[in-house]
Amino acid sequence: MKLANLNPTAAPPDTKVAPQTPAAAGGGKLRFFARGLVPYAYLSPTVVLISVLMIIPIAMVVSYSFKDNVIVEDNPVLVGLANYTEVLTDPDFLVALKNTFVFITVSTVAHLVLGLTFALMLNTSLLGGVTKAVFRIIYILPWLFTVAVIAVIWRLLLDPSGVVNYLLTTVGRMQQGVDWLSDPGTALWALTFVNIWAGFPFFMISILAGLQGISSDLYEAASVDGAGAVRQFLNVTIPQLRPVLISMAVLDLIWTSQQFALIWMTTGGGPLNATEMLSTYTYKQAFSSYEFATASASAVIVLLLSLVLAFFYVRLQKER
Repeated sequence: MKLANLNPTAAPPDTKVAPQTPAAAGGGKLRFFARGLVPYAYLSPTVVLISVLMIIPIAMVVSYSFKDNVIVEDNPVLVGLANYTEVLTDPDFLVALKNTFVFITVSTVAHLVLGLTFALMLNTSLLGGVTKAVFRIIYILPWLFTVAVIAVIWRLLLDPSGVVNYLLTTVGRMQQGVDWLSDPGTALWALTFVNIWAGFPFFMISILAGLQGISSDLYEAASVDGAGAVRQFLNVTIPQLRPVLISMAVLDLIWTSQQFALIWMTTGGGPLNATEMLSTYTYKQAFSSYEFATASASAVIVLLLSLVLAFFYVRLQKER
């Protein structure tokens, strides 16, 4: 009877690993490839939705802008840039472009000023906690209303027999009521005021969040250096809030340039095109005049303007 070799230093028996078959190697690569596709599979529903709801419609509108009599004819004719020339030389489009510029510029500046002002008021230590909570609720109310509710409320308030005219005549600022939304001289400014009222709470909340993110050490250091409240605001608060303010301003330019519902439900672009904007002009071209080709050209122009603003916004976000 032979004893087994129990020497621990003995070399292990010679074992050979069987070579991997081509089928097994191919299966491993396939599994690795399949694992790499898993993230794309999760993204596919979103990609499909974006394609169906955005990319395909945008491509169709761009193609319509180079054709004539689209939608109403089976075989529309290619006209090149004729639709763009017609739109850019249309006096109504130029009026809409001017009104849109005034509307978005005044609205954006007012949103920033009011948002910063009320945010500073809510961030001060002079007000108690309960007082701040009450003011937060009051200030944020306009942002909670839908566009339809805002339009109805302000049409009633700005009516010749409404509350605004009653208060102004009571204090002696005017002799008789004014139809603010039907007078060509006041309609654009009244509409801009309504848009400012509806939009400033979002700016207030965003700027307030930025203010609360500023370290108190910066203010203490500025105070030690002898800086008063004004210098602290100019040299500490504004520089710290600059990225937030710029980003909010660019976003508001994009949002306000695409405003349609509020304008349509208050003035409809009137009176006498006094409140005609690019959005209402495009809508009327398509669904009032049935000029779908020129409406598509106008929509593409608005899209290009929005893309320019979006480009600056993305660059600002990357710099942050």
